[in-house]
Amino acid sequence: MIPSQLSSINQAQRERLFHIDFRLFFLGTINRYDLESRFGIKQAAATRDISLYKELAAKNLEYDTKAKSYIHREGFSPLFNYSSHQALSALLNGFGDDFVTTNPVFIPTESPTQLNLPSSDILACITRTIYNKQALTINYRSLSSGLTQRELIPHALVDNGLRWHVRGFDRQRKQFADFVINRIEKPSLLSSGLITEVENKAADLQWHKLVELKLIPHPALKYPNTIEHEYGMAKGQLTVQVRAAVAGYVLRRWNVDCSESHTLVGAEYHLGLQNRSALADVDNLSLAPGYSVTPKRHPDLE
Repeated sequence: MIPSQLSSINQAQRERLFHIDFRLFFLGTINRYDLESRFGIKQAAATRDISLYKELAAKNLEYDTKAKSYIHREGFSPLFNYSSHQALSALLNGFGDDFVTTNPVFIPTESPTQLNLPSSDILACITRTIYNKQALTINYRSLSSGLTQRELIPHALVDNGLRWHVRGFDRQRKQFADFVINRIEKPSLLSSGLITEVENKAADLQWHKLVELKLIPHPALKYPNTIEHEYGMAKGQLTVQVRAAVAGYVLRRWNVDCSESHTLVGAEYHLGLQNRSALADVDNLSLAPGYSVTPKRHPDLE
């Protein structure tokens, strides 16, 4: 939580204080030049920012005369809260969201490469439509139907770890579904026609339904406590809640053995699903490893 002392500080300076706090916490060092180059401010302004940070959190930093920088002090207590996702994103891609200048990557970090990132033009058309609660007409390529034209009322983007989807109501099939963004061509805003109640986000039951998954180390593992430690399990179990609409993606991405007796064989199976009954009302189970179900049409399988 941001300290109450920061409430009276303007947004621009608060962002610079955040930057100081972040670098001290994750990199262990900050100096005036770091602020000057990141925010395009003068040396005097950078000095004021560091002085203000020292007033707010004097025990967080000390000056290293040899390095001519402020360094992380033992007992450091961050001024701001950080999620692991936020921190890793900044460390991987560089800090900041202005994109005007190239932000340097802080430390050597690597993430598996996605083979097919969405086109910016198509993505922007989709996100504008979602934001303004409108409808699209698209050309869509599937493995089962080839090239078809659809009318889509999109409401969310979904990253399944391999590719990006857009979720929305498909007027052709009269149901909510996921569409691989890189299979979409020529998206165009539908200027006429009202969006009915059954087509809007509130009616997407799979999106709003939460499913509790109880994950355990795969019974075939020789040292299950290794997985217990890696995933921070309590009493040999990790409980996570996910939207029913993405449950299949989660189970496939993490290679969770969903077979009745955890009979799947392979070095990739570190986890097993303990409560298969929780999946009874999930639509995209054709993606769940080992879960026998009548296949349904799905964008990853079409």
